[in-house]
Amino acid sequence: MNTTPFKVSVSDDVLDDLRARLRRTLFTSASDPTYWAAGTDPDHLRDLVSYWADGFDWRAAEDMLNGFEHHIADVAGTRVHFVQVRGVRPEGAPAPLPLVLSHGWPSSYVEMLPVARLLADPGSHGGDPADAFDVVVPSLPGFLHSGLPDGPFTRERVAGIWHELMTGNLGHRRFGAFGGDIGGGVTQWLGALYPGQVAGVHLTSAVVSADFEAAPPTAEEQAYLDHLAAYDADDQGYSEIMCTRPDTIAAALRDSPAGLLAWISDKYRDWSDCGGDLEARWDRDTLLTVATLYWATGSIGSSFRQYYDYVRHNRRVPPVTVPGAVTLSHEPAFAHYPKSLAERVLTDLRHWSTPRNGGHFMAHEEPEQVARELRAFFRPLR
Repeated sequence: MNTTPFKVSVSDDVLDDLRARLRRTLFTSASDPTYWAAGTDPDHLRDLVSYWADGFDWRAAEDMLNGFEHHIADVAGTRVHFVQVRGVRPEGAPAPLPLVLSHGWPSSYVEMLPVARLLADPGSHGGDPADAFDVVVPSLPGFLHSGLPDGPFTRERVAGIWHELMTGNLGHRRFGAFGGDIGGGVTQWLGALYPGQVAGVHLTSAVVSADFEAAPPTAEEQAYLDHLAAYDADDQGYSEIMCTRPDTIAAALRDSPAGLLAWISDKYRDWSDCGGDLEARWDRDTLLTVATLYWATGSIGSSFRQYYDYVRHNRRVPPVTVPGAVTLSHEPAFAHYPKSLAERVLTDLRHWSTPRNGGHFMAHEEPEQVARELRAFFRPLR
């Protein structure tokens, strides 16, 4: 295996500088009297920043992260960080199925850690030991400890890197794939490009095919597309600047940890199934663990690359013929999403579930639910 053990380690100098910057934060006033109506609420941000500076215990978070097995792999010249949670195989049980879990933005491998433990050792969590997985959780290129590849960042390109990681570096002949958001796009491409090695693909953020030439949208599909366009009109300001002027906003976020926290926590609140209460889904320590990782690695700007390259370089996913599953994310962007849209891309859709629990970051929000869904889908594919 061409991998090197890795430990998460942030120097005291970086932490001291972070806390000094947080204590010097200049705050704005709210633009709208309605709570969070104009973005991250300044009073909420003030409380979070105060806790980040003088209450949050990064060393405890670091110890928690290092309780997992981390590695760095060189995959075709690209530095790839990943967490590995090895499946528990009782005597007489079948070998665990390898499974790669892919996160999105502004997420990280931290999102996948709670469900990874459930998947690797189901026997210790009320499940059947025969359902164990060997879990691999990579950091997307340009995110946290992973480097950017040469050339454009596309979901197709990342799928190629993941395939080489799983089959070349780790030696797996066959594996499953799970993801949402960007990770969902990568997961679709894995199924489309490597049907001989990919046992099945499981998505939480449903797919929308742009190919309506052969079959125009049905009335139900068009109603959903209209809903999505209306939602995007209010939500996609963050995306427009990251797609067109990423370096401009990255300069501000790299210099201000409070700004970084405001930028990402806005999406954690909007996209989680939290009913407007961010900390109902993300306790402060977990949210600040993610923020500290982005800050300490200086990777917020490189995490924007997949936005900047999206329209210029991504092509439409071809039909995915391997077995497919969708556990639909309960977030505004996918309200009223029809199953038929997923079937336009996943031609062998075997599992469709709309639990109405767990949003954009479902693996963190509802890890037991995700573990159950993955076990059920992959059980006959082992």
